[in-house]
Amino acid sequence: MSVPEVRDRLRETYGRLFWDPHGAPLDELVLTVLSQSTNDRNRDVAYARLRERFPSWEAVRDAPVEEVEEAIRPGGISQVKSRRIQDILRALPEDLDLSFLRDAPLEDARAFLTGLPGVGRKTAACVLLFSYGRRDVPVDTHVGRVATRLGLLRAGAGSDEQHDELTRMTPRGEEIELHVNLLRHGRRTCHARRPRCAECVLLSLCPAGPGFLAAAP
Repeated sequence: MSVPEVRDRLRETYGRLFWDPHGAPLDELVLTVLSQSTNDRNRDVAYARLRERFPSWEAVRDAPVEEVEEAIRPGGISQVKSRRIQDILRALPEDLDLSFLRDAPLEDARAFLTGLPGVGRKTAACVLLFSYGRRDVPVDTHVGRVATRLGLLRAGAGSDEQHDELTRMTPRGEEIELHVNLLRHGRRTCHARRPRCAECVLLSLCPAGPGFLAAAP
């Protein structure tokens, strides 16, 4: 079993994804922070309110933290996220210009991002991939769970290992499609507690599937 086999079956179910990098790394960075521990709708509402409330990221950086917290409250754990966003913005260059991430050596770009307050490997991968199409596959809870059950990733692997291995196995140029379709599959079918294995298009490829089927009521 290989990543291309998984990709092809997921493509049949969810379609082939085409995505043009948007070139806005700071927007992606803040959006990814807002996505933590919430759903996409709440994340998007919080992001929209933040942009409506403040005219620039500099204004977000310099505002009283209580105002930032109020703006992003629909996204959940707003007290933590508001401080994290401001800590990140204050750790960046004064002009908040992250365009160097497009052409910097990949390891240097990744190290810069993961050196920011509260920024881990998944957030860095989202910024690099969605902003500039750089080679990285973000591994969140859903992606990691599906890939581990399929045997693509080692059970118990840490975040760096998960990202390195899944990126290594993914055909170049298909990082976004694989990430998004694994994420969709984890949300819709390969659930954490009760995966819907009988309906899964990956069942015949999945070493974990027969065990879940046997244990199903």
